[in-house]
Amino acid sequence: MINIPIELLRTLVAVADVKNFTRAAQSLGLTQPAVSAQIKRLQNLLATELFDKSSAGVVLTHEGKAVLTYARRLLSINDQILQVAVQEPSSRTLRVGVSGDFISTFLPRAFARLGRHSVYRRFHITGTMNNERLLHDLRTGELDIIVVWTPDKPEVDVRHHWSEDMVWGKSPNLMLDPAQPVPLVTRGSEWLNHQLAVSALELAGRRYEVVLVAPTILSLMTAVREGLGVMPFGRRRIQNTDMDVCDESELPKLPAMGCSIYVSDVGDTEMLHKLADLIADVIRPTSIRLAPDDPETSALVRDLLDPPATLPP
Repeated sequence: MINIPIELLRTLVAVADVKNFTRAAQSLGLTQPAVSAQIKRLQNLLATELFDKSSAGVVLTHEGKAVLTYARRLLSINDQILQVAVQEPSSRTLRVGVSGDFISTFLPRAFARLGRHSVYRRFHITGTMNNERLLHDLRTGELDIIVVWTPDKPEVDVRHHWSEDMVWGKSPNLMLDPAQPVPLVTRGSEWLNHQLAVSALELAGRRYEVVLVAPTILSLMTAVREGLGVMPFGRRRIQNTDMDVCDESELPKLPAMGCSIYVSDVGDTEMLHKLADLIADVIRPTSIRLAPDDPETSALVRDLLDPPATLPP
């Protein structure tokens, strides 16, 4: 039986993440020749090439991508075993993926509620407009929890799902002329809010013009505040702000959007489910808050802040 040394897999992941052997060596505290030797040893054990020698830069082969996926899962399980086996668990990093910027603004509040004595004291939020990519990374163990903003029905394994009201936001100084194209600000055609806006306008027979494409919600919100254009928002995102909500006499009504939370089945799933519940309790617009002395709340907080110190039987 061939056993793959875990350090070889960790080296593979480091090289794949930074796409550079020298920087990977620095992050691992090794020399560049040592990293190259470990990758060569791993390839010999697997009897396959992991990196495409014909490509410029560090590019994984098809087999290399498959090995990388399983390597991440093995490393995750390895690290989870170490964390529950030692008397003083090391701080874990909670990897959360989100679609868009809307929900990410609420996540730090959930993280702060864990407290400094939780086993999760480091957090990494990954943002993308590609929901399929987020689900893929969750399934392969690269993300622990994802919060997906979507018009579609949730998958069968969704942990939490709810609807968010969507509205058009604009500056109080912007007067929309029905005879002129609706000025849109957007992150691009792949952005879900862009697709929502265009679909609603086309269905209503309204012309539109993209007046600004920008990479962040902050820049788009500034553009809306300055009267450059309009865009869809979750209603609570612009409550108590200096922006106005367009009524149906100005722009067509927008459909509600769904927000779904999924949990990885790789690693400490029981803990991750409790964390997902805590995140949902913070970011849902009409969530049912548990009282501080509620037995369910006490059990949740106790488990989050005082995880088992030994391996389960």
